[in-house]
Amino acid sequence: KQWYQRRVAITAGAIDEEDQREHMRNQHREALNTRTKNSAAMLVSDSKNLSTTTANLTPPQWIQCDIRKLDVDVIGKFTVIMADPPWDIHMELPYGTMTDDEMRNMGVDKVQDDGFIFLWVTGRAVELARQLLCIWGYDRVDDIIWVKTNQLQRLIRTGRTGHWLNHGKEHCLVGVKGNPKNFNRGLDCDLIVSEVRDTSHKPDEIYGMIERLSPGTRKLELFGREHNTQNNWLTLGNQLDGVHLEW
Repeated sequence: KQWYQRRVAITAGAIDEEDQREHMRNQHREALNTRTKNSAAMLVSDSKNLSTTTANLTPPQWIQCDIRKLDVDVIGKFTVIMADPPWDIHMELPYGTMTDDEMRNMGVDKVQDDGFIFLWVTGRAVELARQLLCIWGYDRVDDIIWVKTNQLQRLIRTGRTGHWLNHGKEHCLVGVKGNPKNFNRGLDCDLIVSEVRDTSHKPDEIYGMIERLSPGTRKLELFGREHNTQNNWLTLGNQLDGVHLEW
């Protein structure tokens, strides 16, 4: 009788353990189904957002001009501005440069109320660039570093610029003005590792970073060339080919 009672107790305990395991398996299946449904919903949402962003793309536009003489009031306002100015870095360069005062007198403050600016700098221009951000009404909030590589994807050790040390990198100062809305925070890091190409040809990765930060918005590039023209961008510069605008 005692043996039988122990057997019944053991069997009951085994049944309880099996019930617990089955209950845990059911919970796991329910959790997995919930995650699957959530993931599917996120994919649908991302697809709709991507379709909306793609639908908002406008073709590249450009104006060949001397930016110093352009009446910027005629081009409207922009959410993002990027500039690669011809800084006077006291070195022989294959293009004309602008004086510090000409930089200060540019009407950048007139083409943006709320948004971001990306300002490429090098050498002695770093301090001047920080002054310009203040003059134009921006708070500097970040600094993107472009680490330059050669065709073998090795670090550049004999840069084209630099008075004391060869420069193997360039900086792009990021400024914010006003109260920009509908932007995406934290999608990219502040480092680009990319191959050096022609003189003053910046890495294409910067356009993807900016589009992810502020998708589908109107953007302006100053001192651009033909290779800089992009969807959603109006490019200004004296090395472009004529005028191409679509309103």
